[in-house]
Amino acid sequence: MGYARTNTVCMIGSTAVAVTVEASVFKSSAKGTDTVRMSGLPDSVVNQAQTRVRSAMANSALRFPDKSVSVNFGPASIPTTGSAADLALALTIMCADDTLPIEKLNDTVLLSELGLDGSLRAVPGTLPALMEARKNGMGTAIVSPENAAEASLVDDLAVYAPRDLATLVAWLFGQTTLDPVTRSAPGAAPPLPDLADVRGQPTARRALEIVAAGGHHMLMIGPPGAGKTMLAERLPSILPPLTDAEAVEVTSLHSLRGRFSGGAATLMRHAPFEAPHHSITMQALVGGGSGHIGPGSLALAHRGVLFVDEAPEWKRSVLDSLRQPLECGEVRIRRANTSIRYPAKVILVLAANPCPCAPNKPQDCICAPQVKRGYLPRMSRPLMDRIDLRVDLPAVPPSAILADLSEAEPSEQVAKRVARAREAAAARWAEAGERWQCNSEVPGPALRSRRWRLPPPVRGSVDDLFMKERITARGYDRILKLAWTIADLREHDRPTAEDITIASELRIGYTLS
Repeated sequence: MGYARTNTVCMIGSTAVAVTVEASVFKSSAKGTDTVRMSGLPDSVVNQAQTRVRSAMANSALRFPDKSVSVNFGPASIPTTGSAADLALALTIMCADDTLPIEKLNDTVLLSELGLDGSLRAVPGTLPALMEARKNGMGTAIVSPENAAEASLVDDLAVYAPRDLATLVAWLFGQTTLDPVTRSAPGAAPPLPDLADVRGQPTARRALEIVAAGGHHMLMIGPPGAGKTMLAERLPSILPPLTDAEAVEVTSLHSLRGRFSGGAATLMRHAPFEAPHHSITMQALVGGGSGHIGPGSLALAHRGVLFVDEAPEWKRSVLDSLRQPLECGEVRIRRANTSIRYPAKVILVLAANPCPCAPNKPQDCICAPQVKRGYLPRMSRPLMDRIDLRVDLPAVPPSAILADLSEAEPSEQVAKRVARAREAAAARWAEAGERWQCNSEVPGPALRSRRWRLPPPVRGSVDDLFMKERITARGYDRILKLAWTIADLREHDRPTAEDITIASELRIGYTLS
């Protein structure tokens, strides 16, 4: 009886789990009962791997054992999912059958799907998987050529990317050489859309700056052509660049969607921007699915912007699925045997026309009164209660369109003010012993505590709105958060009565009398 073990990594949501693949090959005493038995918690894709392995070996002039094979994926209590273990399964069986030397595989992680022709094929999640392998002491990785550039992003890991199983086996026997993959110099990142392109809309531009400085959620209402999409697309250009840890985290989520296969890979340094179509399903938005459970658009926008255009046209159930992730900053997907989490700290930007006919001028509206009244309320009140500020955008006048572009303030200048405001907020909360990075993360009870409570004369406008029941308790707290962000942008130590009034007006969407 022969025995061997190799190493691979399984992705469970955004979490990488090191998996040991064990194989035992033995001659069965009963004639005609040579089989492959798998233990652990392999899913249907892993169970089908034996078909891919048999065909890949046959087409690579390699012999599959004509004996009984027992395979175990450990830890046996951890679900093993996806096709990333195909290569490990094939090599483990050959090593257990004493047809392949195992010495080179002792500190090697194997991460590739096998084609029926023996080719090594790309798998999603290569970056987080190999980072986990490196943390577990692996010094070498074998991946597909499509995943080579992405794998090279992991430091202190020798990466090899043979084109097929036959080439890999020849290398293990010392019959051929493989050059390790080298990390190519990162190319220049494409420029982000600039705020200087936006014509007019000074109120919306100021609101966008507040959104960026505090990480707040925003609703824009205006006719077509008012600049809603342009403003949303330019929000990443005024957000701070991702730190090294954030870049790895965000890039890993995009790796799980296979967005780096086949090309040069670099860490994402700018806040991501996701703008799904209004026909998107709930599973595509928040993640999940009946088969492979992957991150949706919400998780892909982590540390960045999720833009929901034409919000009233979305299915209410799909939009409402954002409510819980917006509160806790993560997506939680539960199945019978597993629970998966994806980080989802996003800035949500909603955009809507004022009514279905969307006229350029309000007096040109042809909608029936009941149709117009029922259009914006298609977005549920619980979701709207989680939106920090609302801005009404008028149609852009011709004078603004024809004005000199050089007069518009570029994103670079706005980004500097945003960075200073974020630094002020982070320093304030760090001095208080808290880990909040921006004001939107601060719990409402903390702002209402004795240490941070504002005096009654300062918070008079928001107290009045609350007493008259024009805002909810959640709305009250969100106005306080907005006020702190406005104060940071205006370089105030604490919010003033004017800051509170501005925040209150942004929250309710109209000027207080």
